[in-house]
Amino acid sequence: MNFRMLASDYDGTIATDGKILSEPERALQDLREAGWLAALVTGRELEDLLNVCPQIALFDLVVAENGAVLYFPRTKEILDQASAPPLRLTSELANRGIPFSKGRIIVGTPSDLAEEVTSIVKELGLDLVAILNKDSVMFLPPGVDKASGLAAGARLLDVKLSEIVGIGDAENDLALLRACGFSVAVRNALDALKDVADFVTAQPNGKGVARFIRDHILDQSGVSILRPVSTGLLD
Repeated sequence: MNFRMLASDYDGTIATDGKILSEPERALQDLREAGWLAALVTGRELEDLLNVCPQIALFDLVVAENGAVLYFPRTKEILDQASAPPLRLTSELANRGIPFSKGRIIVGTPSDLAEEVTSIVKELGLDLVAILNKDSVMFLPPGVDKASGLAAGARLLDVKLSEIVGIGDAENDLALLRACGFSVAVRNALDALKDVADFVTAQPNGKGVARFIRDHILDQSGVSILRPVSTGLLD
C-alpha cells in the first residue's frame, strides 16, 4: 500500500504559536510537488483559520471545526457535516455570561468550564458531545470528529484512510491518528498520542512535521519515495 496524503493538525502540530513557519511551509511545497495530497485537520473555526493561515492554498482539503466542516481551497466549496449549533445553547451561555465561540457547527469554551457547560447542555436536553482540546472544550453532534470529517473529505478526493499519514498533538487528534494508515505524534504531543502513534518526531510542532516529511516521505532529491512510510521507521 502506498501513501498518498498527509493529514496534519494545525495548532501545536504544523503550526507553531498559531503560524505555519517557513520550514514546514517549504516542506509542504516539496511534498505537493512530489505528487502528494495534503489535508489540514483542525478544531479551529473555518473563518478563524482562513484569517490566520495564508498558506491555506497548499492544502487540497481542510477539515475544520473538529470534523464538522469541509473546505476545499481550490474551489472554496464549503460542506457542513452537521447542523448549526442550537440557538438555545448559545443564548443560554450568553445569558449566564459564559465565554464561548461559535462556528458554523461547533461551540467552544475554555476547558475549565467543561463541567458547567456540559450541565447546561443536559439541562436543555441537547444531544451534543464534549471533546477536549488541551485548554479548550468543543461541543459537537455525536459521531462528528476529526476521523469522520477526514473520511468524508478523503472520499470526495478518492483517497482511502489507509493511504493517509496522520499527524497530531492533542486529545482531539486521537481519532485522527487511529483512523489513518500511519500515525505520527510530534514531540510536544500529549503522552496519550505518543502511546498510540506509530512514530514520534524528534522535534516539536512545525519543525517536527517538516523533518518527518523530509526524512521519511521524501528522499534527498525531494522526490516522493511513494512507499509505505513505515518501511525503515520501525524495523
